[in-house]
Amino acid sequence: MSKTNILIVEDESIVAKDIQHSLKKLGYTVVGICSTGEDAIKSVEELKPDLVLMDIMLKGDMSGIEAAGQIREKYNVPIIYLTAYADESTLSKAKVSEPYGYIIKPFKEIDLHTSIEMAIYKHEKETDVKKERDFLYSIVENKESKDIIFVKSNSRLVKVKTNDIYFVEALKDYVVINTANARYTIHSTMKDIEKKLPATDFIRVHRSFIVRIDKIVAIEQSNLILEEDKKVIPIGGSYKDDLSKRLNMV
Repeated sequence: MSKTNILIVEDESIVAKDIQHSLKKLGYTVVGICSTGEDAIKSVEELKPDLVLMDIMLKGDMSGIEAAGQIREKYNVPIIYLTAYADESTLSKAKVSEPYGYIIKPFKEIDLHTSIEMAIYKHEKETDVKKERDFLYSIVENKESKDIIFVKSNSRLVKVKTNDIYFVEALKDYVVINTANARYTIHSTMKDIEKKLPATDFIRVHRSFIVRIDKIVAIEQSNLILEEDKKVIPIGGSYKDDLSKRLNMV
């Protein structure tokens, strides 16, 4: 196991020392111990830990939740809460800062180890996805022509001509780009994809669908029918007026 650098934020010195001992026993490196939220933010900037163990109830003007929110926003460091409080009110406040774990004190070393490993793994995967997405977007943005986009398929970036795209469909946290011969599933949002496609050629017709205008062959009631595979696409109520204008309906 590679060394993971951890910052402990705990205002009870005895508890902090116990946590430090447990972490070292588990093979982690403790880069520092802080007792206030303000010090935690400064330490993250200076020490650049891989993960922060944060007590929710800290002495001083800043709570652990407030400190965690700033750390996540400024430094994108995963945070696991350590707390003796498990009431609904505390949980509701804590989840807003999107922690990577929540351990109730007193805890066992196996719980600490499991939570840390899961948090590090999740954060690494999220970082990889973001890097891939940013790389894809940078390629698209630097293209003089908007006639192509690059999508990831089987660990490769594949060039797709926009005039080959029939429609784009949203599936939870992913979007599926559909051409006549292939489907490409990527981790993105409809809003972001809509920005990357030529506005003159594509139109959003539903919360979950974007279609290429010249692929539309018919409209039946509240559905669009696309050429070739005769795919039926629903038309969302809030998109009907814009569609009517774009298609020059008479």
